[in-house]
Amino acid sequence: MSQGLNQFALLASNRLAPLFTTQFFGAFNDNLFRSAMLVILVYGGLIASEHTNLFVNAAAGLFMLPFFLFSATAGRLADKYEKARLVRMIKVVEILIAALAGLSLFTQSVPLMLLALFLLGTQSAFFGPLKYSILPQHLHESELVGGNAMVALGTFVAILLGTLIGTSVGGGRFDSAYGVLFAMILLAALIGYLASRRIPTAEPTGKVTGNMFNPVRDTLEIIRLATARKPIFLSILGVSWFWLLGGLYIAQIPNLTKMHLFGDQTVVTLLLGVFTLSIAAGSLLCEWLSGRKIEIGIVPFGALGLSLAGIDVFFAINALEAVEARGAVAFLYADGTPRLLIDIFLLGVFAAFYEVPLYASIQARTPEATRARVIAATNIINSFFMVMGSVCAIVWLSVLGLSIPSLLLTLAIGTLVVAAFIFYQVPEFAMRFLVWALTHTMYRVTHQSLERIPEKGAALLVCNHVSYMDALIIGGSVPRPVRFIMLARIFDIPVLNFIFRTGRAIAIESPRVSSEVYERALEEIRKGLEAGDLLCIFPEGKLTTDGEIDTFRQGVERILGTTPVPTTPLALQGLWGSFFSHKGGTFKNTGRIWSRVKIVAGEALEPEGLTAETLRAHVANLRGDNA
Repeated sequence: MSQGLNQFALLASNRLAPLFTTQFFGAFNDNLFRSAMLVILVYGGLIASEHTNLFVNAAAGLFMLPFFLFSATAGRLADKYEKARLVRMIKVVEILIAALAGLSLFTQSVPLMLLALFLLGTQSAFFGPLKYSILPQHLHESELVGGNAMVALGTFVAILLGTLIGTSVGGGRFDSAYGVLFAMILLAALIGYLASRRIPTAEPTGKVTGNMFNPVRDTLEIIRLATARKPIFLSILGVSWFWLLGGLYIAQIPNLTKMHLFGDQTVVTLLLGVFTLSIAAGSLLCEWLSGRKIEIGIVPFGALGLSLAGIDVFFAINALEAVEARGAVAFLYADGTPRLLIDIFLLGVFAAFYEVPLYASIQARTPEATRARVIAATNIINSFFMVMGSVCAIVWLSVLGLSIPSLLLTLAIGTLVVAAFIFYQVPEFAMRFLVWALTHTMYRVTHQSLERIPEKGAALLVCNHVSYMDALIIGGSVPRPVRFIMLARIFDIPVLNFIFRTGRAIAIESPRVSSEVYERALEEIRKGLEAGDLLCIFPEGKLTTDGEIDTFRQGVERILGTTPVPTTPLALQGLWGSFFSHKGGTFKNTGRIWSRVKIVAGEALEPEGLTAETLRAHVANLRGDNA
């Protein structure tokens, strides 16, 4: 498998393009029909106006219900059978559902429309585990964020186009509107099927036995798999909250526009377009912000931005002046509209920062043999959240008689609560956020040849020691988690101590200072390497005071003598003279706040016969004259 393609190069490869196209037209079809139906329900006169809130939120819940009912079975099928063939079978079913959708439109039957929507949700429920479990089989781990970002981009562009066309055609008053809508639904289903025929083979990855359709047993089994690892399960909860938010926001837009923004169908289209484009833009930015690796550090950043933008949406809506119904052009020129559109755009961007890394981390951290079932569990929990969100919206709006803006404000505040709970339970999120924030504000970091670092198994990194930020810069750049061996006095620095403890760093002292701490550290290092961890040590034992690489101490030889593992030399370039280095006195170089820094990796070395002096020579050669 080729490695290291960026997200745009991936889109041109056979490993992603057919799946991307299949997913694109599937999402387009779902949203084309769903958005057309919502506009028909709100503006078409098929139901009484006082019942629109009930039907709009019931439709949103009905679309998600199949994810709750059938995802377990879908996950078992995806782990047991060849995935590309299953995708093609699902796409054939979609063509049949398109025919039913056309019948519902021609007869203007609300029950048939709801049935077609339910069946579209059903085929999407079977497609979801296939889509997200195929990606890790066809893409390298370093491509997962980019691959997920492109799938998210395609999904939300499809949502945009489906929504724009669906609301326009569904709200159209020309005689052939429903015929045009049916033709589009059928054509999209056919294109999706043709694209699915080019998806490369994805062999079964799990051993699944027993009756393939036992929803209760299957659901309990995959929920057990999803909850087996706390970080994965809490990531699933985080993703599910995202889909609850997205589903509720999109479902409320038609009525919000009519009742609070005083707009017609064109304003509905405008708002959905801004929201969807912003999520697509955020998805594209994710790979750049994450440095083309799975970086969960941007998840708290996304959650905070999502909450703040959502809170301001409430105040922006209430600041609008009540007027007669207006079109998109009049709405754009109204006082207060720019603020609201900016808030909606930021909502989408931060939502992508929040969701894309979470989904990529679930894929990467789940064992391959159970990945499709864990993703199916994700779909079940997603759908449960979305159905409960629809129920809560019905109670909030129809039973309690509260307003849509107050519902959106409650969701924004709820995001802060949910995020705080997840980040408290899994401190790694907060730790990675601090690392990401520090390394993206204090420094401009580039790297060279980091693919030389072993992807799996025990290994040791050795590096020169220039500043108090060395561990954060390395930890924020190396794709796999790194445990650092560091001086106790650096380990104990406030704020950094939280990062180092959460990252399971190992505090060490010179045997002359504390032989007890030294021996305890060596024992912890041995256990870590035997467990398959990647460790990093700064063998100089202290920060450089003159910019030169000091003598490497003998402790690194003792580590390799006790636990021989592949050893990769690293060199930090450009940190000498930065704010946290000792040049001119620590914290004195304020002119070097945003320093250019580079990390260079050498070839992994076999441990036999390695000496501290040899390792120092390798690191010095990598660093060159660029201190």
